[in-house]
Amino acid sequence: MEILTGNELMSGATVYLDSAGTWVEELQKARVFGKSDLEAKEAAIAATKRTGRINSLEVETVTVKDGRIVPDRLREHIRATGPTAPVFDRQHLDEDGHVSI
Repeated sequence: MEILTGNELMSGATVYLDSAGTWVEELQKARVFGKSDLEAKEAAIAATKRTGRINSLEVETVTVKDGRIVPDRLREHIRATGPTAPVFDRQHLDEDGHVSI
């Protein structure tokens, strides 16, 4: 099984093609293409390339487990769920913009 993914040109967001032909940010809304959907997948790729709105268009293999889409590659898992390093709140400056050193 496969999905189509890429990055939206204007925002850089990771996006996935859904079954309505719309690019969405939620992996679980992605259209899953089976072996019998080759023609539909190729048509979607061609239509996407014509728009120029999606960068780094890729076909990614996935598995559906318990009704959820699970990317086969670690890279796509990271793109779908976020960074592997912890995310910290950034330091907020006081009202005067002063940082103690």
